Amino acid sequence: MKALVYQAPGQKALEERPIPEIAAPTDAIVKIVKTTICGTDLHILKGDVATCVAPRILGHEGVGVVAKVGPGVTTFRPGDRVLISCISACGRCAYCRRGMYSHCMTGGWILGNTIDGTQAEYVRIPHADTSLYPVPDGADEDALVMLSDILPTGFECGVLNGKVEPGSTIAIVGAGPIGLAALLTAQFYSPAEIIVIDPDENRLQVAKRFGATATVPAAGDKAAQSVVAMTGGRGVDTAIEAVGVPASFITCEDIVAPGGTIANIGVHGAKVDLHLERLWAQNITITTRLVDTVTTPMLMKTVQSRKLDPTKLITHRFPLDRILDAYDTFARAASTRALKVVIEA
Repeated sequence: MKALVYQAPGQKALEERPIPEIAAPTDAIVKIVKTTICGTDLHILKGDVATCVAPRILGHEGVGVVAKVGPGVTTFRPGDRVLISCISACGRCAYCRRGMYSHCMTGGWILGNTIDGTQAEYVRIPHADTSLYPVPDGADEDALVMLSDILPTGFECGVLNGKVEPGSTIAIVGAGPIGLAALLTAQFYSPAEIIVIDPDENRLQVAKRFGATATVPAAGDKAAQSVVAMTGGRGVDTAIEAVGVPASFITCEDIVAPGGTIANIGVHGAKVDLHLERLWAQNITITTRLVDTVTTPMLMKTVQSRKLDPTKLITHRFPLDRILDAYDTFARAASTRALKVVIEA
């Protein structure tokens, strides 16, 4: 089968690999129909994710058809259309019983990280009964690909961890796919103001179309000064970090109001200064999280009812044999205006 393989920091290739086999009774083999590229994949290629050791097939998102199941799988059968969760969960360990599927003792974020992932023609899914979701009849597969990771990530790590409430003021630092996913799902809670910060004017225009009440075309100190001025010197109740670089997190520190929350989503590959000399008395909450995908069933219903349309995030499409072009397009988002790219296997 064809697969996109991470070979070393800065190096990747489309290779021929053997089709995966059942390794445990609870495994399923899924034939990929559609997958996508995540910002986390770019972090892996930079060498930011130490747990991902080359050579590794990348990818942790996708929709497909079950090709084979192990004897311990009871929910799915060959031929079933399924949504692949970016998080694999046994459903039984201490972390899973707490709803912290991302820390499952035999799962978590393993696809495209510690085991081979979805940017291939076939993928092995551990704990299939609790790591796959049946695709409803008539469902838009493009929309469902967005439910593998970015929609639950933006919602759980940004909106829920950020304690977004009706009438509150929030700022999202970073208008990439994950920041826009947080923007879409934040509107479930009717905040009074949603300020989106990004130096890319095209992405800010997209944010406005998606529901941002204000945008800031700047970064660093200038962005912070603008947001503080826009909020009458107070700052925001929720600052969502959706980039994963030190400057964006510091911006969140600079704009959060007393009693507010900084909700980190970004994957950080470098240390960030925590300015406790300014924040120690400000009643600030800082949250971190790897998505647990506990909200995926709810988000799927919301998409099915047309209350949420994640296909708006899709800007480009490629066949699997052009996945290197897809990576180039996604990595040069400022010039290509890419948000999410859908790859058809």
